[in-house]
Amino acid sequence: MKGSMARAALVALCAILLSGCALLSPVETAAKKHVLSSIPLDLPNERTRSATLLVLVPETHPVYGTTQMAYTTQVHQIAYFSRNEWAETPAQMMLPLIVKTISNTHYFSEVRSPPHFGRHTFALRTEILELKQDFTSDPAILQLTIRFHLSREAMNRVIATKEVSVREPLRERNPSAGVAAANEAAGKVLRELARFVVEKAG
Repeated sequence: MKGSMARAALVALCAILLSGCALLSPVETAAKKHVLSSIPLDLPNERTRSATLLVLVPETHPVYGTTQMAYTTQVHQIAYFSRNEWAETPAQMMLPLIVKTISNTHYFSEVRSPPHFGRHTFALRTEILELKQDFTSDPAILQLTIRFHLSREAMNRVIATKEVSVREPLRERNPSAGVAAANEAAGKVLRELARFVVEKAG
């Protein structure tokens, strides 16, 4: 009888100690937040013109217009990581990168973005069509597709359009590798954008 009571007391003590350890241990519930921050370095360096460019907030395909980080493991299906997400929506992250990239070409006397509209010579509209990690291929890839529309204010119509699609391989099959690949892909897309704008605005 005494032995049974001792064993029961020991079990109860262990349970209390284990529950105490669980309470003291940090619980990881918040998702890791990631950013797009890549600015290409090898940009066309032009003589500054007396022209201003308005960069509008990028439009985004509804599937990617969220801080949720998209991936696919089956064709024609999209899912989202539960413990990894973007710090801001793709549009919010891409807008300052576009402005900075084009500013670094020194082609325009001023590059503006909302809410600073005012009079401008050209306007750039961007559509983010795809931003996902694709695990259906080997190696897995990051797919980034963006379409650009350049218009001249005086003509009030689009004068040039370009779509750029980059498939950047992931070094590992995990979300962090996908973020690294996304930054590589964004840098390549922005480089193409800078060349496109400088050429078509000339």
